[in-house]
Amino acid sequence: MVDLFAPLSLAFTAWLAAIVARRALGIPVGWPRTIVVGMLVTSAIGSAVTSFSQFAGIVADDGITVSMPATVLVLSLVVAWVFVLGLTALVMMEVVVPTGTLPSPLDLLRGWKARRRRTRRYAQIMKIVVRHGLGGYLRGRRRTDPYQGAGKIARSLRAALNEGGVTFVKLGQMLSTRRDLIPEQFADQLATLQTSAEPEPWPEIEKAIRTALGKPLEQVFAVVDPEPMAAASVAQVHAATLLDGREVVLKVQRPRARAQVAADMEIILRLSRRLERSTPWGRSLRVFTLAKGFAAALDEELDYTVELDNLRSVAATLDSGIAVPEVVEEHSGGTLLVMTRLRGTPVGAAGAVLAGLSVERRKEMAHRLLSEVLRQQVRTGIFHADLHPGNVLVDADGGLGLLDFGSVGRLDDSTRTALGMLLLAVDRDDAIAATDALIELLDRPPGLAERELERQVGQLMVRYRTGYGRGGSTGMFGSLLKVVHDYGFAVPPQIAGAFRALAALDGTLALISPDLDMFGAAREQGRALMREAVEPGAVRANLEERLAGYLPVLQRLPRRINHLVEDLEHGRLSVNVRPLADDGDRRFLTGLVQQLVIAVLAGSATLGSIILIVADVGPMITPNIRLLPVIGGVLLLIGFLLALRSLALVFHPRSG
Repeated sequence: MVDLFAPLSLAFTAWLAAIVARRALGIPVGWPRTIVVGMLVTSAIGSAVTSFSQFAGIVADDGITVSMPATVLVLSLVVAWVFVLGLTALVMMEVVVPTGTLPSPLDLLRGWKARRRRTRRYAQIMKIVVRHGLGGYLRGRRRTDPYQGAGKIARSLRAALNEGGVTFVKLGQMLSTRRDLIPEQFADQLATLQTSAEPEPWPEIEKAIRTALGKPLEQVFAVVDPEPMAAASVAQVHAATLLDGREVVLKVQRPRARAQVAADMEIILRLSRRLERSTPWGRSLRVFTLAKGFAAALDEELDYTVELDNLRSVAATLDSGIAVPEVVEEHSGGTLLVMTRLRGTPVGAAGAVLAGLSVERRKEMAHRLLSEVLRQQVRTGIFHADLHPGNVLVDADGGLGLLDFGSVGRLDDSTRTALGMLLLAVDRDDAIAATDALIELLDRPPGLAERELERQVGQLMVRYRTGYGRGGSTGMFGSLLKVVHDYGFAVPPQIAGAFRALAALDGTLALISPDLDMFGAAREQGRALMREAVEPGAVRANLEERLAGYLPVLQRLPRRINHLVEDLEHGRLSVNVRPLADDGDRRFLTGLVQQLVIAVLAGSATLGSIILIVADVGPMITPNIRLLPVIGGVLLLIGFLLALRSLALVFHPRSG
């Protein structure tokens, strides 16, 4: 029992010291380090008390030589100083390695398998990066501009992302649409990335379908073609026929896709945080913010219930005869979509079909598709954001259909109005109105040079109106994004999504009708949309809706005006200003005052202690120590403790 009691007593004392340490410093210091420091302090107290007792003359060969009160006072001061030195060690550890920056021992035990797997994948990715000559940019050691020799670097980046797998391919595809952030050579190279992959064996896909359905395939489908219509790295598409005879397609998520994407996304987020912290180009591109947005978008793309909602939302807004598939909801879920089959050929592979149509018919199809996208962006606010040539179907009669609703944009009312005003300003060649619409759309950055921005926007409009600009209207919007980024605008994801949708549509419209005047078509559609928005009936309906919302306020307005006039007449009108009404402001000011008071008290106690410690007068309480230096030691202890608390609060990450 004696052998067991000693370590238990030590552990309890260490735990008690840890509690006192956390309370004394006023911050939630990690328990593991406080307990370790507590054990060291507890172990050191005995040696410190013995050594100081012999030095002060408290203990001699014939026993204790001073009175008990003096002994308790002096030894208590020694114990307190040992404890404060332990607190000093804790504060230093908090300054160097704050609590929470390292995983806890429990987390280390729980996640060692995941860390080992992540480490292997991380090493594999780093080998790919180094093999393609990009290692210096990840380490931040390249002092030259990464955009020098951009063509070669872009090709290396495309090859590295393609070798990295599905998540990195999709990351490259996302970056290829951000021409406002990356040079054109990079965007062009990344746009060639494809997510096609070797088909998953049919037994694996059949098992995935059966798991998603919760029943055998024979109870739902009369026929399922085991040969995929398309095979991407995340999903496969198979043709099938329901028991009621309807022809459908099955979009099936590959069994291991989500686990692979989750593991890779964790690595991408870690890498992006490191790049933004250690490289100038990473900070300028805000790569960690981009990575977080990409992670959220990819997570939605892997949840097919989100795509189901997107499809229904877009279908409800279509108004030009463009077809979309219908979802068989009773058989669809998070990893499986069952949709009616649309007849047609993707635009990217429909050269023969388009060649059989007249030039006028193809131009009408392109106009209709562009008009529908602009109408959705300006009027309804819900639009398909990824209309590349593989997601648009055409048939022999010139009909159009849309596929793949994993990426859908949504714009609120004020954003739609500002976007419409931008289109109207482009139609009128009004650079001032276009600049005002941009500021309304994106919010004014600090220190904006408006006149310079007006000139840039005006030059851009002239360039594309005269046909000098490449890419038509969508090319103009891509160039416009670059301009606003150069002037410090923060482009919200929904606005960037709207411009990306037009950029993705560019190539599709060019394949449907190569001689289409994109800029002229966009101006014409923008003019028609704004004419529709400002016609008397639409304005009246909009005013009636707003008036209905303000009706309760208007009903109470006469009574409030009457009260205001009466108070003004009788001299009762007053204005109450509460500068610290916000809780956050009060907490900030209170914390600031507390830290100032602590610092002042610490300084005062330290100065007073120095005066007392150097005093050479006063009664002796031990053969070698006077009373005044002991009191000075107590004051110094208090001042030191207050200084430690102040320092801990300053360096603690949540203190502000």
